[in-house]
Amino acid sequence: MGNVVKEKSFAFAVRVVNLHRNLTGEKMEYVLSKQLLRSGSAIGALVREAEQAESKADFVHKMAIALKEANETEYWLLLLLETGYLTANEAESILTENKELLKLLTSIIKTAKQRLAH
Repeated sequence: MGNVVKEKSFAFAVRVVNLHRNLTGEKMEYVLSKQLLRSGSAIGALVREAEQAESKADFVHKMAIALKEANETEYWLLLLLETGYLTANEAESILTENKELLKLLTSIIKTAKQRLAH
């Protein structure tokens, strides 16, 4: 069995890169899409960093930062939607994926903190 959060966060980063390419190439939007690219690709990078954590506390810390990046990514996606750079149809799927990552990361952090406390 693979690492679900690692796989999902990487697949999400690929979608974000492709969306960034579309926003800059077709819609000439550079500022918001750059923020989205940064935060959306950071999630998976932080999950990868957490794999090599020096301690359980370090693991929780890196996953918590990944959660913050996922939350920020949702902000940029909603802003792109509300400003008309994304249609509701375009935004729906990627926002759903982002929410799945938020739930997954929250669950991982909660479980890791419980194990840390014992």
